[in-house]
Amino acid sequence: MREIVATVLENKRIADGIYSLTFAADEETVVRPGQFCMIGLVGFPLRRPIAVCQAAGERVTVCYQVRGSGTRSLARDYKAGEKLSVLLPLGNGFFVAPDEKRIAVVGGGVGIFPLISLIRACAGKKEIYAYMGFRNRAALCMEYEMQRADHLTLATDDGSVGFHGTSVQAFMSELDEVKPDAVFACGPTPMLRALKSAMSGRGIPVYVSLEERMGCGIGACLVCVCNRTGGAHARVCKDGPVFEIGDVEL
Repeated sequence: MREIVATVLENKRIADGIYSLTFAADEETVVRPGQFCMIGLVGFPLRRPIAVCQAAGERVTVCYQVRGSGTRSLARDYKAGEKLSVLLPLGNGFFVAPDEKRIAVVGGGVGIFPLISLIRACAGKKEIYAYMGFRNRAALCMEYEMQRADHLTLATDDGSVGFHGTSVQAFMSELDEVKPDAVFACGPTPMLRALKSAMSGRGIPVYVSLEERMGCGIGACLVCVCNRTGGAHARVCKDGPVFEIGDVEL
């Protein structure tokens, strides 16, 4: 992890309330799939944690949803040429074992973004089945990136695009046919809880990237502590954000 002063190259709206931000670091940056960064904004004491979608050379792309005053400022005030203070790379990302040849990727909402980095890394090396869920057609974004998967299923809550239902429901409807060696997921807690229940006892490893509020992003402030199965605790930013699904309470 290091702190860089990055230059904004592009900051554009890609869906309803969703923005894609590309910035240039001062040197080549290596980010593993599932890792994230903490972006500092002028006038805000706490940085904002944002998943990395792509890192190539000195260029890094992240996507975020406008939810509060901080992300509104990021969308409104940081145009091409502006400077950003960024901590990266942070956290422990996804790891796909060599013997996991066929993988399923299950995402919901802003949880699709760290999974895009996984799809990019595994495309052409693994057989990828991707199930990505959105509220409706207006929220759909980054489809061209998801199409790097060998098989892509889109799901919407209202049925306006693809499967009518959640990404978990779409995945479970094809699980016996797909027979993945491992499952990788990210999304809101109710989605991950549903996935954990549905996959219980099936003998397939499931790895989840948790979404939690963060203060520092380096494990010092304990804002993002989650409960491990058995009563212990873990820091999502430092020990995660990726965990084996059976290791954490959801």
